[in-house]
Amino acid sequence: MTTFAMGLLGGGQMATAIAQGVLKAGFIEESTLLFCEPDANQVAKLRGRFPSAGIEASAAKLLERCERVVLAVKPQVLEAIASSLAPHVLPHHFLISIAAGIPLQKMTHWLRTERIARVMPNIAAQSLHGASGIAFAHGVGEPDREWCDQVFRSIGSVVHVQEDQLHAVTGVSGSGPAYVLMMIEALSDGGVMAGLPRDIALQLASQTVLGAAAMVQETGVHPAILREQVTSPAGTTIAALRVLEERGFRGAVLDAVVAAAQRSRELSGPIRKPDSAG
Repeated sequence: MTTFAMGLLGGGQMATAIAQGVLKAGFIEESTLLFCEPDANQVAKLRGRFPSAGIEASAAKLLERCERVVLAVKPQVLEAIASSLAPHVLPHHFLISIAAGIPLQKMTHWLRTERIARVMPNIAAQSLHGASGIAFAHGVGEPDREWCDQVFRSIGSVVHVQEDQLHAVTGVSGSGPAYVLMMIEALSDGGVMAGLPRDIALQLASQTVLGAAAMVQETGVHPAILREQVTSPAGTTIAALRVLEERGFRGAVLDAVVAAAQRSRELSGPIRKPDSAG
């Protein structure tokens, strides 16, 4: 039976983003990519986007044909199917979970393996500008670590953290796109209020956020220093910054990150076996 280079359990947005990333990077050939997706409508979409890839309806078949598998399903789905997956997880398998809120301790307990990585990517992976935090279980060796890094570098940047720090990763980058999108929306609305047409205001707002982020990444200079460089005495920028400080902009963002991280901790919950695991 043909062995595939990478399996993807799930065929949703994150699975397709990862597939697009590894293919564009030339890391994996499309014909060596295997999806497991039971939904017929989603299968049709996958066949249209990845015509040379394989598709299975059975997770057992996926594990039979792939040694390295990304578990790209929602947390409640992973918990529901964990007991049925476990008998098919063998020592040669390397598993990567992107299911939010399920800690490594639960997954190693459910799936009876220590060769698991837990990754917190974000929605910007769809544009290949994602940010992913990665934590490894004790049984993951260097070749698997390097392979995992290559997969997620294909959809953006990668950081290695202790698993407990993934809650903070969730607060900063996992949920972070929502904060930035809200800021783009607000910038755009402000432009409209100041007299710009909606399409022009949105174009300027989104490009401004993109440009500011690029400045931080490309220069390596702290954002506070870059901000000072565009803040002239008695100018327009300092007038705007005064309003943001008065309205608690900085504190609101800080509190949002902490709130998201705390909610991530709450969702992790205590370890327990899935109901059908016996």
